[in-house]
Amino acid sequence: MGNTGLIYDPRYLEHDMGAGHPESPNRLRAIMQRLAQSGTAAKLTRIQPREAEDEWVTLVHQPGYVALLRQQAPPHGRISLDADTSMSPGSLTAAYLAAGGALAGVDAIMAGQVQHAFCAVRPPGHHAEADRAMGFCLFNNVAIAARYVQKRYGLQRVLIVDWDVHHGNGTQHSFDRDSSVLFFSTHQYPHYPGTGRATERGSGAAEGLTINVPMEAGEGDDGYRAVFQRVLVPAADAFQPDFVIVSAGFDAHRDDPLASMGLTEEGYADLTAIVAGIATRHCRGRLLSSLEGGYNLTALAASVERHIQSLVEA
Repeated sequence: MGNTGLIYDPRYLEHDMGAGHPESPNRLRAIMQRLAQSGTAAKLTRIQPREAEDEWVTLVHQPGYVALLRQQAPPHGRISLDADTSMSPGSLTAAYLAAGGALAGVDAIMAGQVQHAFCAVRPPGHHAEADRAMGFCLFNNVAIAARYVQKRYGLQRVLIVDWDVHHGNGTQHSFDRDSSVLFFSTHQYPHYPGTGRATERGSGAAEGLTINVPMEAGEGDDGYRAVFQRVLVPAADAFQPDFVIVSAGFDAHRDDPLASMGLTEEGYADLTAIVAGIATRHCRGRLLSSLEGGYNLTALAASVERHIQSLVEA
């Protein structure tokens, strides 16, 4: 077994927002099939997720929101939470397992079982706000993991890198007044959800620790690499994180139907290597990545595989 962990559970497939919805169970089916057929899965240490405990979820989300999700979870059919987010009978369990998958990944890293881990989870999380679901997301998996790193293990500084094509508004809002978290985001702009201007830099003691890099449509591998090297690396080296978390969306791929960027799977491998280098320099390689977007099944599976391969090689 390798030094890279893989978190997955078939119950993630039971979250179903309906035929034709881009955030489909087929996303994880495509990823897991690709990893198995290529032999990559055999190089990974499998980590079983658990359902996240409310004591950790409510470090990010308001207790009233968590209680409302429990009350609204349907025994059959679907209920709508916002214009593009709904719950089916399996959704709430999947959401708790998605957040808990990130926690299990943190545990495995901190125990020395693995150095880094990829969470093949759904629903994704980075749009979820403290008090509401949004943009396919119920719980903010990476934000919950960041607080868990700090509260459970006493690590002080967490770097969150969000390369999803959509801005991680929920994650930014979780930490925009918190000087213990450096949040870095590249995203197509203007694009859903409309946040993520370069002028959004955090506030108070955390001013400058939110770094948004709005990208124009069509930026490719070279453009992304340049931004990561020019902006992220010096900021991260100055911050000196104790733990690194990636909001790993793959919808900036050139073939993705929901955006207009130009990344390839090789570009994602390069970005992974840059971020893994930061983790190696500052925090013994401790790096957790969690799946966010990515809606072309072939491009998604290929990009996730190259991301994982880059972690294995780090």
